[in-house]
Amino acid sequence: MNVDRLERLTEVVLEHGLDGIVLMPGPNMLYLSGIHVHVSERPILLFIPADDDPAIIIPALEAQKARNVGLIEDRIFQWYDDQGYTGAFQQACAHLELSDYLLGVEALHMRVLEMELLSRYAPGLTTAHAEPIMSALRLTKDKDEVAAMQQAVTIAELGLERLIPRLQIGQTEKQIAAMLSQELMEAGSQGNPFGPIVQAGPNGAMPHAVPSDRPIQAGDLMVIDWGAIFNDYPSDITRTFAVGEVSREFKRVHDVVRQANEAGRAAVRPGATGRDIDRAARGVINKAGYGDYFIHRTGHGLGLEVHEPPYIMESNREPLAPGTVFTVEPGIYLPGQAGVRIEDDVVITGDGAQSLTSLNRELMEVG
Repeated sequence: MNVDRLERLTEVVLEHGLDGIVLMPGPNMLYLSGIHVHVSERPILLFIPADDDPAIIIPALEAQKARNVGLIEDRIFQWYDDQGYTGAFQQACAHLELSDYLLGVEALHMRVLEMELLSRYAPGLTTAHAEPIMSALRLTKDKDEVAAMQQAVTIAELGLERLIPRLQIGQTEKQIAAMLSQELMEAGSQGNPFGPIVQAGPNGAMPHAVPSDRPIQAGDLMVIDWGAIFNDYPSDITRTFAVGEVSREFKRVHDVVRQANEAGRAAVRPGATGRDIDRAARGVINKAGYGDYFIHRTGHGLGLEVHEPPYIMESNREPLAPGTVFTVEPGIYLPGQAGVRIEDDVVITGDGAQSLTSLNRELMEVG
């Protein structure tokens, strides 16, 4: 268990008037406990009381993970498949005295199953949303988190650099995505934070299109959005390539997006808001006459999740603090023709900002 993070969490929990919070398997549980588990038909809940030690409901086949991170035995409510989990919920609710408790829950992740069991065995239990507490706790990254994301960037860039010489006209988007996944694993990635997005020609006009069986063709613009994972932390990068010689307009669109990316990164500093950065990047695209074709926010936070706060968009007026990591990724999408996106990962420092990504942003010809 991360003692420093737990101490900071319990302080905030008390400030919000809660008796504790409960976490589902996922990034928040991993952030506080280091326990790697996933949501399945076997329910798992981690309880963080404001005035007591953490406790967990967990299937027996996963219980050693709880012991490994330091949970004491009488706070591990394990259950076996042949017995079912209701007994563990009943024991935990009684032992933790959850009746009449005000419990913070992850409203975006808590399932009906777990909520019904807690309500059944803890009469009088009331709940509040824990997302604001956890988001604030995770918003700024420590040096180890930033270092992990920097290494994830290094791995991702190496994987792409190894892919580029292998690209040929006639390969399909699916084939290129598979080749990139292989290069990323061989470069040291723990896995894919998301399936690599490869979009060429008209498919590039859809920002989150799934790689298809369409072969890349001479004259295409090809968008590749990919990342790597190191020590549980991801990178998220996008570059756009010319497949052979492309039209003058496509070159101009790419140059506008490159300038927008540069303007967005130049606006990153302590105290800047998501609005400031979004306006800096979007202003370049609007001035060039492509404003209607920039159809998403300028960026999103990066941490244990690929998409997390802060969101770099017009409505975000919160000043950003040192240690905040996020993407700057303006794009232009021309329906039926092509798309361009250039995405970098940046961190706010004490006196400015640093780009974790360094890969060439110019229009590179491949194939």
